[in-house]
Amino acid sequence: MVQKEITVLRDVALITCIVQRGLAEPVINAAREAGAQGATVNFGKGTGIRERLGLLGVAVEVEKEVIQIVVSTEQVDRVFERMCIAGNLDTPGMGIAYVTRLEKAATYIPPEVLAKVSS
Repeated sequence: MVQKEITVLRDVALITCIVQRGLAEPVINAAREAGAQGATVNFGKGTGIRERLGLLGVAVEVEKEVIQIVVSTEQVDRVFERMCIAGNLDTPGMGIAYVTRLEKAATYIPPEVLAKVSS
């Protein structure tokens, strides 16, 4: 039987950022510059104030990109702030970001990375 190398992480959080379609890349780049290792992007449809701005009151379909990034609790504030700035989330209708504390997450981490973190 093959030994599985799964590491359980306990001090982590999930940052979710929902932005207008086409704007995920600068948000992900900002997160990486702040120390995030990777991101998952999904597409979705949203509703809100902008759907009422269509021609003659006809609803406009609003497509979104949903970015999810798992980071250590030590990185949360720095990565979150950079993502909000890159996504222009201080502008009405541009999107939203929020943090969810995770009880635990499991993944493979190469032994050489674990050794660096442990020391």
